[in-house]
Amino acid sequence: MIAKLYAITLPVFFAVDMIWLGFIAKKFYSQHIGHLMRTSPNWAAAGVFYLLFIAGLVVFVISPAIDRGQWQHAVLLGGFFGLVTYATYDLTSQAVIKDWPLMVTMVDMAWGTILAASVSGVVYWVATRFVL
Repeated sequence: MIAKLYAITLPVFFAVDMIWLGFIAKKFYSQHIGHLMRTSPNWAAAGVFYLLFIAGLVVFVISPAIDRGQWQHAVLLGGFFGLVTYATYDLTSQAVIKDWPLMVTMVDMAWGTILAASVSGVVYWVATRFVL
């Protein structure tokens, strides 16, 4: 079941996050931390992040929600997982990077919460309706 859930989650997560990063928030990040950004992402590092984050989402959130038969579990714990994981990056950056914008921390943590909650809910729905 984990492999099937992973296979569903990967493209959903990637598509939603690419819409955010590539279109919706691109200007926001450029304005606030553009001086820290690469001209082109380190795709190897990004790929490892996606693989690990999605594994965590599947193992700690989506699979247990399916076992319980509760979509609410997927959405609520997905949101919490996103908040905690994105807070790890953002609050560490806030703590150690000089002049790291508080606005970036707040927006990014909110995005992590929304992203993980919505992806968890969508994957729960797809998996329980069409796959499992």
